Amino acid sequence: MFKTAAAILIAACLLLSACGEQETPTTENTTPEKETVSSVQSEENTSKAAEDDQSSTQDNLEQTDEKEQETEPTEDKMEQQIEKTYHMNENYYIKPNDENGEKKVVLLTFDDGPKEAEMINGLIDTLDKHNAKAIFFVNGYRVKSHPELLKLIYEREQIIGNHAWDHEDLKKMSASEAAKQVTDVQHIVKETIGVEPEFFRPPFGSGNDALKETVKQNGMLYMTWSNGSLDWDKSTQNKPDKVVQNVLDQLNPGSNILMHELPWTVEALDDLLTKLENKGYSFVDPRSIELEAR
Repeated sequence: MFKTAAAILIAACLLLSACGEQETPTTENTTPEKETVSSVQSEENTSKAAEDDQSSTQDNLEQTDEKEQETEPTEDKMEQQIEKTYHMNENYYIKPNDENGEKKVVLLTFDDGPKEAEMINGLIDTLDKHNAKAIFFVNGYRVKSHPELLKLIYEREQIIGNHAWDHEDLKKMSASEAAKQVTDVQHIVKETIGVEPEFFRPPFGSGNDALKETVKQNGMLYMTWSNGSLDWDKSTQNKPDKVVQNVLDQLNPGSNILMHELPWTVEALDDLLTKLENKGYSFVDPRSIELEAR
């Protein structure tokens, strides 16, 4: 009986041992599995966050680019649009289109350039001081020799005019020769600064109907002047006060003032513009003048 009881006891112990082994959890495998899942999820979340950040950054850059494109002036906007409020009459005076418009204006012009950067900058410095615009009538042969001077005038926001290729009397040329003098300047100015002149003045003020027609076909306003400073004359050389007085002696509302790129004119200009302003005159923007006389 003792042997039987012992056998039963041994069997019971073996059974309990087996059951205990089955119920014991295996932590060796469960922990790494959970860590792997957590790691994968974390990497996915990190990757997604990075993608979201990159997408957000790209959206911000695109929005910034769009804003810059909206605020950055286009080529059309760079060319300031000026209302045509004045016209030139048959005597080359500048008149307001509206009879109630400002009549005490003058048009400032400089012929025979471009010559020297120092004189050009001197003239334009004074024009800027008085918030004035002028037409710089240029010769083609001078532009060919010094295109950088034409660019200087244009980049400083003054207006370029056509003064024929050579400074010769166009009235003495054939119609075709005179026309070439006009069109060659149009071409070289366009090649140099990207725009063509809209104003033409013949050397010596000498022209004819055929020349005027050529000028019109090239989209320009033909003009000479109505007020000569005589700065080119020997009687005025090195006499800036004389330049000023010559202009004032001929002054009338709408005066179209002829000057040149000369040292004594550069010296005279500030005094001249100051005295014109003191007399109640302002300086018409050439871009506000219609391109057909009437």
